[in-house]
Amino acid sequence: MTPILRAFVAVLLRDVRLALRHQGELLNPLLFFLIVVTMFPLALGPDKLTLQAHAPAVIWVAAVLASSISLDMMFRSDFDDGSLEQLLLSPCPDVILVFAKILAHWLLTGAPLTAFAMLLSVFLYLPGAAVFPLLMTLLLGTPVLSLVGSVGVALTVGLRGGGMLLALLVLPLYMPVLIFAVAGVNNTLKGLSVFGEIYILAAMLILAATLCPFATAASLRIRMG
Repeated sequence: MTPILRAFVAVLLRDVRLALRHQGELLNPLLFFLIVVTMFPLALGPDKLTLQAHAPAVIWVAAVLASSISLDMMFRSDFDDGSLEQLLLSPCPDVILVFAKILAHWLLTGAPLTAFAMLLSVFLYLPGAAVFPLLMTLLLGTPVLSLVGSVGVALTVGLRGGGMLLALLVLPLYMPVLIFAVAGVNNTLKGLSVFGEIYILAAMLILAATLCPFATAASLRIRMG
């Protein structure tokens, strides 16, 4: 294993272990997701067709909001204890280490949200034919949320009242993911092809994975400098 790969794995495992020690922070996005999704049937009523029609939008809006409230934990603890500065001074390329932290964030938030969404889709009467498209859009879209959100976190880390500023920065950037993900699942409900939206989400993921770690690392250097 090369030194760069060892550093990547070490940062990834470190973030996962630290997050598992603070399970309350891990549960907050899931509980928020559960509350938002369960509020919609109360507001829309128990009609099966109505819930089916709104299920993709409900699940994705809840996922976007839940993901946004979990972004702050990506760099906050490292900034508070000074380890973020040491991370940037490491001989390993900071882009690699930043990418490891973004991946850890997705594994701790995006992946559980995806699994949770599959369970709650039954609660919203989502038909079986739409479950796989929903899974695909979540697997492609939620990493984009973590990647794009990391840039906003890097710009606001350590700022007083940074949570509100972070939301203002990242939520507009999440709109393309939300639009194409919901459209893809809705196309399945209408009997149309979903591959166009999946290809677009895949392209977004590739673009975000290529550019966002560099932008995040540069933002952290500016913020810490």
